[in-house]
Amino acid sequence: MMKWIEVSLRADGESAEALAELLGRFGHQGVSLEQDGIPPDTWDESDIPPAEYLILRAYFPADDKLEEKKRQLESALGHMRLMYPMPRPTYRQLEAKDWAEAWKAHYQPLRIGQRLLIRPLWIAPEPTEREIEIALDPGMAFGTGTHPTTQLCLEALEELLLPGQDVLDLGSGSGILSIAAAKLGARRVLALDIDPIAAQATSQNAEANGVSDRVIAREGSLESVLPSARRFDLVIVNILARVILQLAERGLGQLPRPGGRALFSGIIDSQADEVEAALQRAGLETMARRQRGDWILLETVRPAE
Repeated sequence: MMKWIEVSLRADGESAEALAELLGRFGHQGVSLEQDGIPPDTWDESDIPPAEYLILRAYFPADDKLEEKKRQLESALGHMRLMYPMPRPTYRQLEAKDWAEAWKAHYQPLRIGQRLLIRPLWIAPEPTEREIEIALDPGMAFGTGTHPTTQLCLEALEELLLPGQDVLDLGSGSGILSIAAAKLGARRVLALDIDPIAAQATSQNAEANGVSDRVIAREGSLESVLPSARRFDLVIVNILARVILQLAERGLGQLPRPGGRALFSGIIDSQADEVEAALQRAGLETMARRQRGDWILLETVRPAE
C-alpha cells in the first residue's frame, strides 16, 4: 500500500502566497491552508484575531523521487530566506488511508458573517433558525472557510448578493462560495476551476447541500466563458494575485454585465494597489476594500454603458 509524506509549514500572511505556490510544484493534488488558532465558534468579528499565521500542508508519495523532492523544496526555501524569513518544513509519514483523512482533524464548524455556518459533512452541529448552513467535504480541493480570503468572500456575498442574480465563481475549489451564493438566493451559479478534482468536489458538495440544480460545476477558466455572450451579475475570483493580474490582461473585466459587480480576493495588502490598477485598466472600478489581517478583497463594478 502506498505511503505518503505530509509536509507542513507555519507561515505568516506575507509569505503564505509564495509558499503555497512553492508547495504546489511538489505536492499531490494541491495545497491546503488553514488559519492557525482560529476560534471555531463565534459570531462577533471583533472576537476573531487577525490571521497572523497560516498552516500550509501538501502531500508527497513516499516513492523513489521523495528525497529529491525534499532536497529541491528545502533548497528553494533556502533561496527564499535570503529575501524574507521562511519557516522550516515538518514532515510526517501517513498510510494511504490516513492521507485522505489527515486534514479532517483540523476542520471544525465555523460561523462567518451574520448567518453563515460552515461545517464538515461528518460533524452536525445544531443550527439556529437564522443560520444558513453549508456542509462540505473538500477532500483535496481548496476551500474550507478557514482561510481569510474565503472568509472575506463569504462576508461580501452575504452583504451584496441579491436574490435571482447569476453568479460566476472563477476558481471554485471545494465549491464553498458557489454553494453559499446559491443558498443566499442566486438564480444560477457557474463554478469553474482548472483542476478537475475541484470541479468534482464542487459538484459533490453542491449535491450534498441540495443546490445541484443551481450550481453548475465545470473544469475551465476565463477562456471557457469569454467566447460566449453570457455575462454575470456577480463574479467571484478567489485566487492568487499574480493570476488575477494575468487574467486582467486577457479580458477578465468583460465577465460582469454592465452595472455588475466583481469580487477579487487572494490579495496580500502589499499587492492591492497593483491589482487594483490592473483591474481598472480592464474596465472595472473599485468600490471598496475589505481587509482581514494581511489579506485584501477588492469590490469592483463594471460601469453601466
